[in-house]
Amino acid sequence: MGQGYNARIAANPYVVGSFACIGGGLFGLDISSMSGVLSNPAYLSTFHNPGSNAQGAIVAAMPAGSFVGALMVTQLADRLGRKRTVQLSGLIWVIGSILQCASVNRGMLVVGRIISGISIGLASSVVPIYQAEVTVPHLRGRLVSLQQWSITWGILIQYFIQFGCSYIDGVASFRIPWGLQMIPAIVLTIGMQTFPESPRWLFDHEREDEALQVLADLHAGGDKTNELVRLEYEEIRAQVIFERTEGAKSYTDLLKPGIPRRVFLGCSLQMWSQLTGMNVMMYYIIYVFQGAGLTGRRGNLIADSVQYVLNVVATIPAIIYIDSWGRRPMLLAGTLAMGFWLFLVGGLQAKFGHWGTVDNSRVWVITDHDSATKAIIVCSYLFVCSFAVTMGPVSWTYPAEIFPTKVRGKAVSLATSANWVFNFALAWAVPPGLSNIAYKTYFIFGTFNFAAFLHIFFMYPETVGRSLEEIEEVFLARPCLCAMENWTRRRKENFGRGRAG
Repeated sequence: MGQGYNARIAANPYVVGSFACIGGGLFGLDISSMSGVLSNPAYLSTFHNPGSNAQGAIVAAMPAGSFVGALMVTQLADRLGRKRTVQLSGLIWVIGSILQCASVNRGMLVVGRIISGISIGLASSVVPIYQAEVTVPHLRGRLVSLQQWSITWGILIQYFIQFGCSYIDGVASFRIPWGLQMIPAIVLTIGMQTFPESPRWLFDHEREDEALQVLADLHAGGDKTNELVRLEYEEIRAQVIFERTEGAKSYTDLLKPGIPRRVFLGCSLQMWSQLTGMNVMMYYIIYVFQGAGLTGRRGNLIADSVQYVLNVVATIPAIIYIDSWGRRPMLLAGTLAMGFWLFLVGGLQAKFGHWGTVDNSRVWVITDHDSATKAIIVCSYLFVCSFAVTMGPVSWTYPAEIFPTKVRGKAVSLATSANWVFNFALAWAVPPGLSNIAYKTYFIFGTFNFAAFLHIFFMYPETVGRSLEEIEEVFLARPCLCAMENWTRRRKENFGRGRAG
Protein backbone atom coordinates (compact mmCIF):
# COMPACT_ATOMS: atom_id res chain seq x y z
CA MET A 1 0.00 0.00 0.00
CA GLY A 2 2.91 2.32 0.49
CA GLN A 3 1.67 3.94 3.67
CA GLY A 4 4.58 2.61 5.74
CA TYR A 5 2.48 0.96 8.45
CA ASN A 6 1.04 -2.44 9.29
CA ALA A 7 -2.64 -2.61 8.25
CA ARG A 8 -3.33 -5.58 10.53
CA ILE A 9 -2.16 -3.58 13.54
CA ALA A 10 -4.24 -0.61 12.37
CA ALA A 11 -7.32 -2.83 12.42
CA ASN A 12 -7.20 -2.86 16.22
CA PRO A 13 -8.12 0.61 17.54
CA TYR A 14 -6.93 -0.23 21.06
CA VAL A 15 -3.45 -1.11 19.82
CA VAL A 16 -3.19 2.00 17.63
CA GLY A 17 -4.54 4.31 20.31
CA SER A 18 -2.50 2.90 23.17
CA PHE A 19 1.00 2.37 21.77
CA ALA A 20 1.70 6.09 21.45
CA CYS A 21 0.96 6.36 25.17
CA ILE A 22 4.54 5.27 25.79
CA GLY A 23 5.23 8.97 25.19
CA GLY A 24 3.15 9.75 28.26
CA GLY A 25 5.06 7.13 30.18
CA LEU A 26 8.22 9.18 29.68
CA PHE A 27 6.69 11.92 31.82
CA GLY A 28 6.00 9.39 34.56
CA LEU A 29 9.55 8.09 34.37
CA ASP A 30 10.87 11.59 34.94
CA ILE A 31 8.63 12.27 37.95
CA SER A 32 9.84 9.29 39.94
CA SER A 33 13.39 9.53 38.61
CA MET A 34 13.70 12.55 40.90
CA SER A 35 11.34 11.69 43.75
CA GLY A 36 13.20 8.43 44.31
CA VAL A 37 16.62 10.09 44.78
CA LEU A 38 15.75 12.99 47.08
CA SER A 39 17.02 11.06 50.10
CA ASN A 40 19.71 9.05 48.28
CA PRO A 41 23.11 9.68 49.97
CA ALA A 42 25.05 9.10 46.73
CA TYR A 43 22.85 11.58 44.84
CA LEU A 44 23.15 14.16 47.62
CA SER A 45 26.92 13.75 47.77
CA THR A 46 27.45 13.89 43.98
CA PHE A 47 25.39 17.06 43.61
CA HIS A 48 26.63 18.71 46.82
CA ASN A 49 23.53 18.39 48.99
CA PRO A 50 21.22 20.77 47.10
CA GLY A 51 19.07 22.93 49.36
CA SER A 52 15.36 23.48 48.88
CA ASN A 53 15.83 26.21 46.26
CA ALA A 54 18.52 24.30 44.33
CA GLN A 55 16.55 21.06 44.42
CA GLY A 56 13.47 22.90 43.22
CA ALA A 57 15.49 24.30 40.30
CA ILE A 58 16.79 20.84 39.36
CA VAL A 59 13.28 19.37 39.35
CA ALA A 60 11.84 22.40 37.55
CA ALA A 61 14.36 22.08 34.71
CA MET A 62 12.26 19.32 33.17
CA PRO A 63 8.96 21.26 32.97
CA ALA A 64 10.92 24.26 31.68
CA GLY A 65 12.07 22.14 28.75
CA SER A 66 8.59 20.67 28.40
CA PHE A 67 7.16 24.16 27.95
CA VAL A 68 9.52 24.69 25.01
CA GLY A 69 8.68 21.27 23.57
CA ALA A 70 4.94 21.87 23.86
CA LEU A 71 5.25 25.15 21.95
CA MET A 72 7.31 23.41 19.25
CA VAL A 73 4.30 21.19 18.56
CA THR A 74 2.44 24.22 17.23
CA GLN A 75 4.63 23.85 14.13
CA LEU A 76 5.84 20.25 14.18
CA ALA A 77 2.44 18.55 14.51
CA ASP A 78 1.19 20.31 11.38
CA ARG A 79 4.39 20.12 9.33
CA LEU A 80 5.94 16.75 10.22
CA GLY A 81 2.72 15.02 11.14
CA ARG A 82 1.46 13.57 14.40
CA LYS A 83 3.27 10.24 14.00
CA ARG A 84 6.71 11.64 13.15
CA THR A 85 6.51 14.16 16.01
CA VAL A 86 5.92 11.28 18.44
CA GLN A 87 8.99 9.53 17.03
CA LEU A 88 11.06 12.70 17.34
CA SER A 89 10.11 12.98 21.01
CA GLY A 90 11.56 9.50 21.61
CA LEU A 91 14.88 10.40 19.99
CA ILE A 92 15.22 13.58 22.05
CA TRP A 93 14.43 11.66 25.25
CA VAL A 94 17.34 9.30 24.60
CA ILE A 95 19.75 12.24 24.31
CA GLY A 96 18.46 13.79 27.54
CA SER A 97 18.69 10.48 29.40
CA ILE A 98 22.30 9.99 28.33
CA LEU A 99 23.24 13.41 29.69
CA GLN A 100 21.44 12.79 32.97
CA CYS A 101 23.00 9.37 33.40
CA ALA A 102 26.50 10.77 32.80
CA SER A 103 26.04 14.01 34.77
CA VAL A 104 28.79 14.88 37.24
CA ASN A 105 27.50 18.27 38.43
CA ARG A 106 24.27 20.20 38.76
CA GLY A 107 24.73 22.08 35.49
CA MET A 108 25.03 18.91 33.42
CA LEU A 109 22.05 17.38 35.22
CA VAL A 110 19.92 20.46 34.57
CA VAL A 111 20.82 20.49 30.87
CA GLY A 112 19.96 16.79 30.57
CA ARG A 113 16.61 17.37 32.29
CA ILE A 114 15.82 20.33 30.03
CA ILE A 115 16.45 18.20 26.93
CA SER A 116 14.34 15.38 28.35
CA GLY A 117 11.70 17.97 29.11
CA ILE A 118 11.57 19.03 25.46
CA SER A 119 10.81 15.41 24.61
CA ILE A 120 8.03 15.24 27.20
CA GLY A 121 6.57 18.52 25.97
CA LEU A 122 6.41 17.16 22.43
CA ALA A 123 4.90 13.83 23.48
CA SER A 124 2.39 15.23 25.97
CA SER A 125 1.01 17.60 23.33
CA VAL A 126 0.95 15.41 20.24
CA VAL A 127 0.01 12.00 21.67
CA PRO A 128 -3.52 13.07 22.76
CA ILE A 129 -4.02 14.72 19.35
CA TYR A 130 -2.96 11.53 17.58
CA GLN A 131 -5.19 9.37 19.76
CA ALA A 132 -8.20 11.64 19.33
CA GLU A 133 -7.81 11.62 15.55
CA VAL A 134 -7.49 7.84 15.06
CA THR A 135 -10.34 6.66 17.30
CA VAL A 136 -14.12 6.48 16.96
CA PRO A 137 -16.14 8.78 19.27
CA HIS A 138 -17.30 6.18 21.79
CA LEU A 139 -13.71 5.00 22.37
CA ARG A 140 -11.98 8.36 22.25
CA GLY A 141 -12.17 9.21 25.95
CA ARG A 142 -11.05 5.73 26.94
CA LEU A 143 -8.02 5.71 24.63
CA VAL A 144 -6.91 9.29 25.28
CA SER A 145 -7.19 8.63 29.01
CA LEU A 146 -4.63 5.86 28.53
CA GLN A 147 -2.16 8.74 28.29
CA GLN A 148 -2.70 9.36 31.99
CA TRP A 149 -2.49 5.66 32.80
CA SER A 150 0.83 5.40 31.00
CA ILE A 151 2.09 8.30 33.12
CA THR A 152 1.13 6.41 36.27
CA TRP A 153 2.87 3.27 35.01
CA GLY A 154 5.99 5.28 34.21
CA ILE A 155 5.99 6.67 37.74
CA LEU A 156 5.49 3.23 39.28
CA ILE A 157 8.05 1.34 37.19
CA GLN A 158 10.78 3.92 37.59
CA TYR A 159 10.11 4.22 41.30
CA PHE A 160 10.52 0.49 41.89
CA ILE A 161 13.71 0.55 39.83
CA GLN A 162 14.87 3.40 42.07
CA PHE A 163 13.80 1.45 45.14
CA GLY A 164 15.74 -1.63 44.07
CA CYS A 165 18.82 0.36 43.15
CA SER A 166 18.72 2.18 46.50
CA TYR A 167 20.37 -0.94 47.94
CA ILE A 168 23.39 -0.35 45.69
CA ASP A 169 26.20 1.67 47.23
CA GLY A 170 27.58 4.57 45.21
CA VAL A 171 26.50 6.55 42.16
CA ALA A 172 25.19 3.45 40.36
CA SER A 173 22.15 3.69 42.67
CA PHE A 174 20.83 6.64 40.63
CA ARG A 175 22.73 6.32 37.34
CA ILE A 176 21.30 2.89 36.50
CA PRO A 177 17.66 4.05 36.74
CA TRP A 178 18.44 7.19 34.73
CA GLY A 179 20.06 5.06 32.04
CA LEU A 180 17.32 2.42 31.86
CA GLN A 181 14.69 5.05 31.10
CA MET A 182 16.05 5.23 27.54
CA ILE A 183 14.57 1.81 26.71
CA PRO A 184 10.87 2.80 26.35
CA ALA A 185 11.86 5.82 24.23
CA ILE A 186 13.74 3.57 21.81
CA VAL A 187 10.74 1.21 21.65
CA LEU A 188 8.45 4.19 20.98
CA THR A 189 10.59 5.62 18.18
CA ILE A 190 10.99 2.33 16.34
CA GLY A 191 7.54 0.93 17.06
CA MET A 192 5.58 3.96 15.82
CA GLN A 193 6.82 3.15 12.32
CA THR A 194 4.29 0.31 12.18
CA PHE A 195 1.36 2.61 12.95
CA PRO A 196 -0.63 4.87 10.59
CA GLU A 197 -0.53 8.63 10.37
CA SER A 198 -3.61 10.55 11.52
CA PRO A 199 -6.24 10.46 8.75
CA ARG A 200 -7.22 14.04 9.54
CA TRP A 201 -3.62 15.20 9.06
CA LEU A 202 -3.44 13.27 5.76
CA PHE A 203 -6.62 14.98 4.58
CA ASP A 204 -5.20 18.34 5.53
CA HIS A 205 -2.11 17.63 3.39
CA GLU A 206 -4.04 16.54 0.28
CA ARG A 207 -3.35 12.83 0.75
CA GLU A 208 -7.00 11.84 0.65
CA ASP A 209 -6.54 8.34 -0.77
CA GLU A 210 -4.18 7.47 2.06
CA ALA A 211 -6.58 9.00 4.58
CA LEU A 212 -9.45 6.86 3.27
CA GLN A 213 -7.32 3.72 3.50
CA VAL A 214 -6.30 4.55 7.06
CA LEU A 215 -9.93 5.10 8.05
CA ALA A 216 -10.86 1.78 6.46
CA ASP A 217 -8.03 -0.02 8.25
CA LEU A 218 -8.88 1.61 11.58
CA HIS A 219 -12.63 1.15 11.52
CA ALA A 220 -13.66 -1.48 8.98
CA GLY A 221 -10.89 -4.04 8.53
CA GLY A 222 -9.64 -2.36 5.36
CA ASP A 223 -13.03 -2.09 3.60
CA LYS A 224 -13.01 1.32 1.89
CA THR A 225 -16.60 0.86 0.71
CA ASN A 226 -18.00 0.49 4.23
CA GLU A 227 -20.92 2.87 4.67
CA LEU A 228 -19.75 4.43 7.92
CA VAL A 229 -16.14 4.72 6.75
CA ARG A 230 -17.40 6.68 3.74
CA LEU A 231 -19.58 8.75 6.06
CA GLU A 232 -16.64 9.68 8.26
CA TYR A 233 -14.50 10.30 5.17
CA GLU A 234 -17.01 12.79 3.79
CA GLU A 235 -17.45 14.47 7.17
CA ILE A 236 -13.73 15.02 7.62
CA ARG A 237 -13.36 16.09 3.99
CA ALA A 238 -16.13 18.67 4.33
CA GLN A 239 -14.57 20.04 7.51
CA VAL A 240 -11.11 20.35 5.93
CA ILE A 241 -12.49 22.01 2.80
CA PHE A 242 -14.41 24.48 4.94
CA GLU A 243 -11.27 25.32 6.90
CA ARG A 244 -9.29 25.84 3.70
CA THR A 245 -11.81 28.39 2.47
CA GLU A 246 -10.90 30.49 5.49
CA GLY A 247 -7.29 30.83 4.34
CA ALA A 248 -3.86 29.52 5.29
CA LYS A 249 -3.18 28.34 8.81
CA SER A 250 -1.72 30.91 11.18
CA TYR A 251 -1.78 31.82 14.84
CA THR A 252 -4.48 34.38 14.06
CA ASP A 253 -6.81 31.42 13.53
CA LEU A 254 -6.80 31.05 17.30
CA LEU A 255 -8.55 34.43 17.50
CA LYS A 256 -11.38 33.59 15.13
CA PRO A 257 -14.95 33.35 16.48
CA GLY A 258 -15.50 30.42 18.81
CA ILE A 259 -11.81 29.53 19.15
CA PRO A 260 -10.55 31.85 21.96
CA ARG A 261 -13.10 30.40 24.36
CA ARG A 262 -11.86 26.89 23.63
CA VAL A 263 -8.21 27.91 23.96
CA PHE A 264 -9.05 29.44 27.32
CA LEU A 265 -10.85 26.28 28.47
CA GLY A 266 -8.05 23.99 27.29
CA CYS A 267 -5.29 26.07 28.90
CA SER A 268 -7.30 26.50 32.09
CA LEU A 269 -7.95 22.79 32.49
CA GLN A 270 -4.26 22.00 32.10
CA MET A 271 -3.48 24.77 34.58
CA TRP A 272 -5.98 23.38 37.10
CA SER A 273 -4.53 19.88 36.69
CA GLN A 274 -1.27 21.27 38.08
CA LEU A 275 -2.83 23.52 40.72
CA THR A 276 -4.64 20.53 42.22
CA GLY A 277 -1.26 19.69 43.75
CA MET A 278 -1.00 16.21 42.23
CA ASN A 279 2.44 16.49 40.70
CA VAL A 280 3.69 18.09 43.88
CA MET A 281 2.56 14.94 45.68
CA MET A 282 4.40 12.89 43.05
CA TYR A 283 7.66 14.89 42.97
CA TYR A 284 7.93 15.59 46.69
CA ILE A 285 6.01 12.82 48.42
CA ILE A 286 9.15 12.01 50.43
CA TYR A 287 9.01 15.52 51.91
CA VAL A 288 5.26 15.18 52.60
CA PHE A 289 5.63 11.92 54.51
CA GLN A 290 8.76 13.18 56.21
CA GLY A 291 6.78 16.13 57.56
CA ALA A 292 4.04 13.75 58.66
CA GLY A 293 6.56 12.07 60.94
CA LEU A 294 7.34 8.98 58.87
CA THR A 295 10.96 8.27 59.71
CA GLY A 296 13.51 5.97 58.13
CA ARG A 297 14.48 6.10 54.47
CA ARG A 298 13.35 2.56 53.66
CA GLY A 299 10.00 3.04 55.42
CA ASN A 300 9.45 6.28 53.54
CA LEU A 301 10.24 4.63 50.22
CA ILE A 302 7.79 1.80 50.92
CA ALA A 303 5.02 4.24 51.86
CA ASP A 304 5.72 6.19 48.66
CA SER A 305 5.49 3.04 46.55
CA VAL A 306 2.00 2.32 47.92
CA GLN A 307 0.93 5.74 46.69
CA TYR A 308 2.28 5.06 43.21
CA VAL A 309 0.52 1.67 43.06
CA LEU A 310 -2.77 3.32 44.03
CA ASN A 311 -2.21 5.90 41.30
CA VAL A 312 -2.06 3.13 38.69
CA VAL A 313 -4.98 1.10 40.05
CA ALA A 314 -7.34 4.05 40.58
CA THR A 315 -6.90 5.20 36.98
CA ILE A 316 -8.42 1.96 35.64
CA PRO A 317 -12.08 2.81 36.48
CA ALA A 318 -11.64 6.18 34.77
CA ILE A 319 -10.36 4.52 31.59
CA ILE A 320 -13.30 2.10 31.56
CA TYR A 321 -16.06 4.56 32.39
CA ILE A 322 -14.86 7.96 31.14
CA ASP A 323 -17.18 7.70 28.11
CA SER A 324 -20.09 6.74 30.36
CA TRP A 325 -19.61 9.08 33.29
CA GLY A 326 -18.93 12.16 31.15
CA ARG A 327 -16.21 14.77 31.43
CA ARG A 328 -17.98 17.33 33.64
CA PRO A 329 -19.13 14.98 36.45
CA MET A 330 -15.64 13.54 36.75
CA LEU A 331 -13.98 16.94 36.94
CA LEU A 332 -16.48 18.32 39.44
CA ALA A 333 -16.31 15.31 41.75
CA GLY A 334 -12.53 15.18 41.57
CA THR A 335 -11.84 18.81 42.42
CA LEU A 336 -14.20 18.70 45.41
CA ALA A 337 -12.64 15.51 46.76
CA MET A 338 -9.06 16.68 46.29
CA GLY A 339 -9.74 20.00 47.99
CA PHE A 340 -11.30 18.16 50.94
CA TRP A 341 -8.34 15.79 51.43
CA LEU A 342 -5.78 18.60 51.18
CA PHE A 343 -7.57 20.67 53.81
CA LEU A 344 -7.57 17.63 56.09
CA VAL A 345 -3.82 17.18 55.61
CA GLY A 346 -3.20 20.87 56.28
CA GLY A 347 -5.44 20.83 59.35
CA LEU A 348 -3.69 17.79 60.83
CA GLN A 349 -0.30 19.35 60.16
CA ALA A 350 -1.38 22.62 61.79
CA LYS A 351 -2.81 20.86 64.87
CA PHE A 352 -0.05 18.37 65.60
CA GLY A 353 3.06 19.71 63.86
CA HIS A 354 5.92 21.95 64.94
CA TRP A 355 9.21 23.22 63.56
CA GLY A 356 12.03 20.74 63.91
CA THR A 357 15.18 19.45 62.21
CA VAL A 358 15.27 16.37 59.99
CA ASP A 359 18.45 15.39 58.13
CA ASN A 360 19.96 18.80 58.96
CA SER A 361 16.99 20.59 57.34
CA ARG A 362 14.37 22.80 58.98
CA VAL A 363 11.05 20.94 58.64
CA TRP A 364 7.53 21.35 59.95
CA VAL A 365 7.16 17.86 61.40
CA ILE A 366 4.77 15.78 63.48
CA THR A 367 6.37 13.79 66.28
CA ASP A 368 4.89 11.37 68.82
CA HIS A 369 1.44 11.45 67.19
CA ASP A 370 1.23 8.12 65.42
CA SER A 371 -2.49 8.46 64.67
CA ALA A 372 -1.97 11.88 63.03
CA THR A 373 0.89 10.48 60.95
CA LYS A 374 -1.28 7.60 59.74
CA ALA A 375 -4.20 9.93 59.03
CA ILE A 376 -2.03 12.19 56.84
CA ILE A 377 -0.69 9.19 54.92
CA VAL A 378 -4.25 7.90 54.35
CA CYS A 379 -5.48 11.35 53.24
CA SER A 380 -2.55 11.56 50.82
CA TYR A 381 -3.49 8.19 49.37
CA LEU A 382 -7.14 9.24 49.01
CA PHE A 383 -6.06 12.49 47.36
CA VAL A 384 -4.04 10.58 44.77
CA CYS A 385 -6.93 8.18 44.12
CA SER A 386 -9.31 11.12 43.69
CA PHE A 387 -7.04 12.65 41.05
CA ALA A 388 -6.38 9.37 39.28
CA VAL A 389 -10.05 8.52 38.79
CA THR A 390 -11.14 12.01 37.69
CA MET A 391 -8.95 14.96 36.74
CA GLY A 392 -5.97 12.89 35.56
CA PRO A 393 -7.53 11.25 32.47
CA VAL A 394 -9.96 14.08 31.64
CA SER A 395 -7.26 16.77 31.67
CA TRP A 396 -5.68 15.09 28.63
CA THR A 397 -8.89 14.02 26.90
CA TYR A 398 -10.86 17.27 26.97
CA PRO A 399 -8.29 19.61 25.33
CA ALA A 400 -7.59 17.04 22.61
CA GLU A 401 -11.22 16.91 21.46
CA ILE A 402 -12.56 20.47 21.61
CA PHE A 403 -10.62 22.09 18.74
CA PRO A 404 -11.27 21.98 14.97
CA THR A 405 -8.67 20.27 12.78
CA LYS A 406 -7.24 23.51 11.42
CA VAL A 407 -6.05 24.76 14.82
CA ARG A 408 -5.89 21.50 16.80
CA GLY A 409 -2.10 21.18 16.70
CA LYS A 410 -1.47 24.78 17.74
CA ALA A 411 -4.28 24.95 20.28
CA VAL A 412 -3.49 21.68 22.06
CA SER A 413 0.19 22.60 22.23
CA LEU A 414 -0.75 25.93 23.83
CA ALA A 415 -2.97 24.14 26.34
CA THR A 416 -0.20 21.69 27.17
CA SER A 417 2.33 24.51 27.47
CA ALA A 418 0.08 25.99 30.19
CA ASN A 419 0.46 22.69 32.02
CA TRP A 420 4.22 22.95 31.88
CA VAL A 421 4.38 26.62 32.88
CA PHE A 422 2.56 25.81 36.12
CA ASN A 423 4.43 22.53 36.54
CA PHE A 424 7.68 24.49 36.32
CA ALA A 425 6.56 27.15 38.80
CA LEU A 426 5.24 24.65 41.33
CA ALA A 427 8.18 22.25 41.05
CA TRP A 428 10.51 25.12 41.94
CA ALA A 429 8.30 26.81 44.54
CA VAL A 430 7.07 23.90 46.63
CA PRO A 431 10.32 22.92 48.44
CA PRO A 432 10.86 26.51 49.68
CA GLY A 433 7.13 26.67 50.44
CA LEU A 434 7.24 23.59 52.64
CA SER A 435 10.36 25.00 54.32
CA ASN A 436 8.77 28.36 55.06
CA ILE A 437 4.97 28.20 55.27
CA ALA A 438 4.73 24.45 55.93
CA TYR A 439 1.13 23.24 56.38
CA LYS A 440 -0.31 26.40 54.77
CA THR A 441 0.95 25.01 51.45
CA TYR A 442 -1.81 22.37 51.60
CA PHE A 443 -4.47 25.00 52.25
CA ILE A 444 -3.33 26.92 49.16
CA PHE A 445 -3.67 23.88 46.90
CA GLY A 446 -6.97 22.93 48.51
CA THR A 447 -8.33 26.39 47.69
CA PHE A 448 -7.16 26.00 44.08
CA ASN A 449 -9.25 22.82 43.83
CA PHE A 450 -12.41 24.57 45.02
CA ALA A 451 -11.77 27.43 42.58
CA ALA A 452 -11.40 24.88 39.78
CA PHE A 453 -14.73 23.34 40.76
CA LEU A 454 -16.52 26.67 40.33
CA HIS A 455 -14.81 27.38 37.01
CA ILE A 456 -15.68 23.96 35.59
CA PHE A 457 -19.26 24.09 36.88
CA PHE A 458 -20.07 27.38 35.17
CA MET A 459 -17.97 27.28 31.99
CA TYR A 460 -17.22 23.74 30.73
CA PRO A 461 -19.71 22.05 28.37
CA GLU A 462 -20.01 18.27 28.07
CA THR A 463 -18.37 16.66 25.01
CA VAL A 464 -18.76 12.94 25.64
CA GLY A 465 -19.97 10.72 22.78
CA ARG A 466 -19.63 13.22 19.94
CA SER A 467 -17.32 13.08 16.95
CA LEU A 468 -14.62 15.72 16.68
CA GLU A 469 -16.65 17.42 13.95
CA GLU A 470 -19.88 17.32 15.97
CA ILE A 471 -18.17 19.00 18.92
CA GLU A 472 -18.10 22.08 16.68
CA GLU A 473 -21.86 22.24 17.19
CA VAL A 474 -21.44 22.25 20.96
CA PHE A 475 -19.21 25.30 20.93
CA LEU A 476 -21.19 27.12 18.24
CA ALA A 477 -24.08 26.87 20.73
CA ARG A 478 -26.65 25.94 18.14
CA PRO A 479 -29.92 24.91 19.77
CA CYS A 480 -29.97 21.41 18.26
CA LEU A 481 -28.55 19.23 15.54
CA CYS A 482 -30.59 18.67 12.44
CA ALA A 483 -32.22 15.27 11.83
CA MET A 484 -29.46 14.15 9.48
CA GLU A 485 -26.74 15.05 11.99
CA ASN A 486 -28.56 13.16 14.74
CA TRP A 487 -28.89 10.18 12.43
CA THR A 488 -25.19 10.41 11.59
CA ARG A 489 -24.15 10.42 15.20
CA ARG A 490 -26.38 7.48 16.12
CA ARG A 491 -25.13 5.44 13.17
CA LYS A 492 -21.49 6.16 14.04
CA GLU A 493 -22.06 5.22 17.67
CA ASN A 494 -23.66 1.96 16.55
CA PHE A 495 -20.76 1.37 14.19
CA GLY A 496 -18.28 1.90 17.01
CA ARG A 497 -20.10 -0.69 19.08
CA GLY A 498 -20.15 -3.20 16.27
CA ARG A 499 -23.85 -2.76 15.42
CA ALA A 500 -23.55 -0.92 12.10
CA GLY A 501 -26.23 -1.45 9.49
